[in-house]
Parts: sequence; C-alpha cells; structure tokens
Amino acid sequence: MDYISTRDTQATRQTFTDILLGGLSPDGGLYMPAVYPQITDETLTQWRELLASSGYAALAAEVVKLFADDIPPAKVEELTANAYTTEGGKFADEEIVPVTKLGDELYIAHLSEGPTAAFKDMAMQLLGELFEFELGRRGEEINILGATSGDTGSSAEYAMRGRDNIRVFMLTPAGRMTPFQQAQMFGLDDPNIFNIALDGVFDDCQDVVKEVSADAGFKSKYSIGAVNSINWARLMAQIVYYISSYLKVTESNDEKVSFCVPTGNFGDVCAGHIAKQMGLPIDKLIVATNENDVLHEFFQTGQYRPRSAAETHATSSPSMDISKASNFERMLFDATLRDPSLTAEYFGTKVKEGGFDVSEEVLERIRNEYGFLSGTSTHADRLATIKAVKDEYGVLVDPHTADGVGVAKQHALDTPIIVLETALPVKFADTIVEAVGAAPEVPERFAEIMNAGRHVADLPNDVDAVKQFIADAIENTEV
Repeated sequence: MDYISTRDTQATRQTFTDILLGGLSPDGGLYMPAVYPQITDETLTQWRELLASSGYAALAAEVVKLFADDIPPAKVEELTANAYTTEGGKFADEEIVPVTKLGDELYIAHLSEGPTAAFKDMAMQLLGELFEFELGRRGEEINILGATSGDTGSSAEYAMRGRDNIRVFMLTPAGRMTPFQQAQMFGLDDPNIFNIALDGVFDDCQDVVKEVSADAGFKSKYSIGAVNSINWARLMAQIVYYISSYLKVTESNDEKVSFCVPTGNFGDVCAGHIAKQMGLPIDKLIVATNENDVLHEFFQTGQYRPRSAAETHATSSPSMDISKASNFERMLFDATLRDPSLTAEYFGTKVKEGGFDVSEEVLERIRNEYGFLSGTSTHADRLATIKAVKDEYGVLVDPHTADGVGVAKQHALDTPIIVLETALPVKFADTIVEAVGAAPEVPERFAEIMNAGRHVADLPNDVDAVKQFIADAIENTEV
C-alpha cells in the first residue's frame, strides 16, 4: 500500500510507516492511500464471522493489514490485541464498540468505552501501539504536537503516557473545555506529557500546530510528529468501527445502513467516506454540526467559508467548536477526482483568502455518489434531544451525540441510521443538568478525576513562544 499527498503533483509514493510518524506532508497536504482497498462480498462475510467469533481486535487487525502492509501481519494482530482490550482498564465493554437500538431504524454505536470516555480513544489506543513499535524498530524518538477542542488531547495523552521514546505537547484553547475535560488532561503528571493552554480558540491551536509542522528545520531538529486527525493512521483505525457497526446492525451483506456523525474537524465522518469508497454498503453519511455550521453550509450550497476565531461560537457541544475542518481536504481531494493542483489551490490559497466554491459537478458527486447529507443543531435543540432520548429510550447521551440524534431525525431515509456516539455524558455535566435536571452518573473509573492536581503552561497565541517551550522541554526531559 502506497501513500500520496493531497497536494503533490508528482504523486510521490511513501509507505505506511514512513507517513505514520510524520503527520502532515512537507507540501502542506494530507496523506491518502494511492488506491483504496476494496471490500468484496466474500471479505464482508469473513469479517462478519470473525467479529462474532473473535471480537473487535481481530477485525481491526484485518483492516489494518490492508493499509499497513510494511508491518508483519503477526505484529499487527499483536498491536490491535493490545489496543482493544478490557485489560488494564483500557475499555469498559468487551464488545469495545457495542451498538444499541434506540427506536425504529435508529441506533447508537458506543465509541466512548475507552479510558477517556471519548470516541478519540478508538484511534489513539492503536496509534500508541503503532508509534511505540515503529520508534523501537527504528531506534528513534518522537515529540508529538497536537491541538484539541476537548477530547483528542486526553485520548492522546492517555494513549502515550509512559511510553518509551515519546513526548506529547498538547495545545488547548484556554477556558474553552469543560472542567471534566480539563481535569483529565491537566491532572496527568507523567514526565513525557506537556499541556499548553493557548490564549485563543481551537482553530488558533490548530493553526499553530500546522505552522510548527510547516517549519521543516524545526520539525526535523526536534522530531515533531502528529496525532491529530491529520495523521492518516487515525482515520485508518476509525474505519474499523464503521465496519463493526454495520455488521452488528445487519444480517446480510445486501443490506445498507446510513451513519449520522457529529463532527467539526471532519475526521470521524471522513473515515466513513473512505469505508464507503472501499465498498462497505453505506447509503448516506449525515454530517451533524452545531452552531458552528461551516460544513452544513457547504453541503447545502457548495461554498466553503471557514470563519475566524472571533466568529467561532463557544457552544454546549464544545468539541465541535471548529470552523476550519482539516480532514475536509481529504474528501475534496477525492471529489475533484484527486486533482492535487486544485486541492492545493483550495486549501493552500483560497482558504486563506476566505474560502472557495466548488463546481456543480463536484457538489453533485459529493451528494449523489458519496451520499453526503447534513444538518445543524442549536443549544435548545440538543437540550430537547437529550431529554427526549432519556424519556423515550432510557438512554442518556452527551451534547454532541444529541446533535447527531437530532440531525438524524431531520432526515427520513429508507435505511437504518447509526449515530456515532462522541463521549459519555459525564464529560458535560452542566449541560446534562440543564437538560434533564440531574447530573449524569460518574463511572467508577472516573470517581477521583476532579481531585487531581493541575499541570499546564499558559502561553500566548504565538508560534515562536510555543516553539521555545517545546525546545526547552525536550532539552530538559529524557524519554
């Protein structure tokens, strides 16, 4: 399996382990498989039997082998077994991703059974295994730089804490995360974990990460890598739960399902797009946004208009408070029939000038061939949905998942809709109290989390200040 950049007109090919540690391509583009592997009817039947007999980790191994063919197959099986297990408190449910039925043709895929109660654990736990394996094989170390709007940070830190040859530097928007999210991250005192609260919003954090990564000299000198969803391995891992959820909801391979995905950075739903391109029988991919509805606006109009930090709303589904969707570039690359020049113009030039419009041909491909739909949800909508789901089905959902359920109900489809859960309600207690009048139950594994200390550095929204912090920390800590 070879990989290419979305902006490389030369279509330079690299291996999986080469792009695993790098994150962003040197030309500013994102890595993609040169060709998507195809899922045949026979393959799907084999996977259906494998999931039933051997579980999620075994299915994950088969999917990863398609994309990471420069890692020995037996090692892949070992890594997925280590990542997707209930041992050591990693996952709370042996199914890893259980699926429950809410009502007629509406399901929830529970992606929040991991150590930080967020769907990001699904990819990060595997990424931790992959990073440690490849760094050990090469005799190298890596300094991971990431940005988080709430859940990526804690998932990355819990996946990487205590691992050999790895440091994590995570940028957070100061004051924009919930107290629980902050406690999960800032409570860690592992010597290889560094939290940075940036004076800005998530998009500012993401911009700093991109600017640092674009400095080839700094990136090389300090071995900077990425775990944000710009890293292809994240999407690869996420493809697995689309497949497992499909297999759980259907009985035969001729059945189709749709997915509704709450998203801000487009990574979660981009994995669904790739699964559909691989041949998984997906009908529609419904993008659910909150008040920061740049993506919804695009799917309605074909106009992509990222907003400034000042125009980005602080909402009660904060992990989606994003106005520049990094992974959107991957889908547009496909939609332009993999035109790297046009992709580079869109995301390297036009976005900085305020955005771009796609052609009718491209928009029709996105809607009809790729099956994208969209919808948006407000604070009042998610409160009403949280209460309705609790009253009707006895299930308590977090605000982001409520956005998904609410938007799913806006669309009358002929296929079952699986809503991808974002996080457990405990991470957003204030909104839950407002919706149902009582605080969510705190799972036993998180009982003491609010009592931990705080380990975080406050920095201005300045690339040079972040670079200096990273350089000083690397010089003063061994991993």
